[in-house]
Amino acid sequence: MSPLTRMIAKRLLISVLVLLVVSLLVFGATLLLPGDPARAILGQQATPERVAALTEQLRLDRPVWERYLSWLGGVFTGDLGFSAATGGPVSELLGGRIAASGLLLVLTAVISTPIALALGAWAATRRGTRTDSAVSGASLVLAALPEFVIGVLLVVLLATSVLQILPSVTIARPGEPVWARPEQLVLPVVTLALVVIPYVVRMARATLSEALDAGFVEMARLKGLPERTVLLRHAVPHTIGPVAQVIAMQLAWLAGGVVVVEFLFRYPGIGQALIDAVANRDVQVVQAITMIIAAFYVLVNLAADVAGMLADPRIRTSSGGGA
Repeated sequence: MSPLTRMIAKRLLISVLVLLVVSLLVFGATLLLPGDPARAILGQQATPERVAALTEQLRLDRPVWERYLSWLGGVFTGDLGFSAATGGPVSELLGGRIAASGLLLVLTAVISTPIALALGAWAATRRGTRTDSAVSGASLVLAALPEFVIGVLLVVLLATSVLQILPSVTIARPGEPVWARPEQLVLPVVTLALVVIPYVVRMARATLSEALDAGFVEMARLKGLPERTVLLRHAVPHTIGPVAQVIAMQLAWLAGGVVVVEFLFRYPGIGQALIDAVANRDVQVVQAITMIIAAFYVLVNLAADVAGMLADPRIRTSSGGGA
């Protein structure tokens, strides 16, 4: 087995262990919620018989370890249980919401990543100029603003007081897919993109600037290679790993940050579903959404680790020699 394969296998094993630890924390945290879930669902006026029946239906009368193993087995097989609020399967309840949130994340990643990388590279190749100062200053200001502040500012500028060209909240009818009305996606996507872009810009600029000052880049220039070739073949490959890590961190943040943005714009995704589930004491839905967010976070970071290893010339060289 080559060193690269061993490193990837190690990262994969760590990711699985992290998810198992997260599952323990999620399950334990839901156990610590105050009150009786069955009574909270049925209301204080429910009869003891109805409470006992619902307790049995939700398997709350079984030992904790048995409930955990049963729930964990369902997570791995796709059986997320039943929603206590609606009575239907959690997978059916969250199916459309996962698609809606996934659309937000994909659009944000597709828009923000190339823009951020281009701005970072532009600033790095023009260090000390007004362009560099403007890009660095703007990214610093945006990085200091929370997502809800950016969202509110965009609503004021584009949906209420100034231009009034976009809807301030989601206008899709019940059962209608969010992509049927593209205009309602603009503000949530722009809000998330403006949160992600500054961090990627700053890391791309810093790592590319460091690479451009490295000895191997100077050697390439002394050989008479064109600056474009020096940049793309020698400098950029050494920045992919760190930049991929930052991109992964920001995309992973989106899975959690989308909760705030969806609440702000009344967007029908998993963020809004999580808020509703907490309010309704719908434990199965809370557990499912939390695990989905955790799995997305772990998988994105795993992909970033693998991309960084594959892009690192030193690891590729050692892998080729040790196979």
